[in-house]
Amino acid sequence: AASVRSDIRNCSADPPYLPPTATNTTGRLAALRGTMRAHNVQAYIVPSTDAHMSEYIAQRDARLGWLTGFTGSAGTSVVTLDKAALWTDSRYWTQAERQLDCNWELQRTTQIESIGLWILQAVPVGGNISLDPFLFSIDTWNSYSQALQGSGRVLLPLDTNLVDQAWGDQRPPAASGEIYTLPAAFTGSHWQEKGLGIRQRMEQHVRRPTAVLLTGLEETAWLFNLRGDDIPYNPVFYSYTLLTNTSISLFVDDSRLSVSARESLRAGCPGPLCVELLGYKQALAHLLHYTQGNVTVWLGTEYTNYGLYRAIPEKKLLEESYSPVMVAKAVKNAKEQELLRAAHVR
Repeated sequence: AASVRSDIRNCSADPPYLPPTATNTTGRLAALRGTMRAHNVQAYIVPSTDAHMSEYIAQRDARLGWLTGFTGSAGTSVVTLDKAALWTDSRYWTQAERQLDCNWELQRTTQIESIGLWILQAVPVGGNISLDPFLFSIDTWNSYSQALQGSGRVLLPLDTNLVDQAWGDQRPPAASGEIYTLPAAFTGSHWQEKGLGIRQRMEQHVRRPTAVLLTGLEETAWLFNLRGDDIPYNPVFYSYTLLTNTSISLFVDDSRLSVSARESLRAGCPGPLCVELLGYKQALAHLLHYTQGNVTVWLGTEYTNYGLYRAIPEKKLLEESYSPVMVAKAVKNAKEQELLRAAHVR
């Protein structure tokens, strides 16, 4: 008896033992399964990411944490109409045993092959396996598609997030903090210089792309010398950017822009360095409209979500692991190098 741990769950005990750190997810699972039935979904996959494949996420995007009670930074859950399982790596196995209730199976791996095999055993032939395509990278979508290929099950992307529907008005509100300009003393170059540099890279590329799609939050923040506080301890804000050879579209909640930020973005209007401000949720519709023309869109596959990727016809795609903005951002200018040295001295 002395060797029995009291800080982790014991689902084989009678009655099952749950530590005080475990979350009761019975009601949450019932709500999710109700939305699944309404959409004729037999299994729903929930990742720990946001739409920008961010390493850290805001509470509003912590769908996995709300659904399971598990707050580790990496994991995937699958819910069927009668089962639920969580996959995570060895950093979090003990934490998961402390936070999960007995509604959940803990799978001690992160391999998509393992998730696929579990789904094939849990979902009968003809069943729909669904996910939110805006929360999965291109590579991850392809891995799930391959794992389920030829199985008689359908991998069905749903633009409506079923966890959000179940979460309802208890979901944390959208970020509302100010988006502000980073002073020139910290940047070493104006955003217009950066924009012209990216357009130069577009012209020099053998495929001559007509646009670069920026989906990583740090890309847009770096390009425009803007900062925000949408994610704790990360100075970024929710946004997308479509930088073409003749125009610039920034998809953001523009009501949050400081006066100086707005002035900076609109300083080049009218002209090729004029930034058109559009709503964050307009990115998909704008991209669909833009790609109807004779265009080529350059993007980074490591962090572009499948929801936006599938909107671009394959022949109009230029795919590389990282966008030219991500590559340019990695090369620090003289001012940035000076500040890095000063930070290390401090």
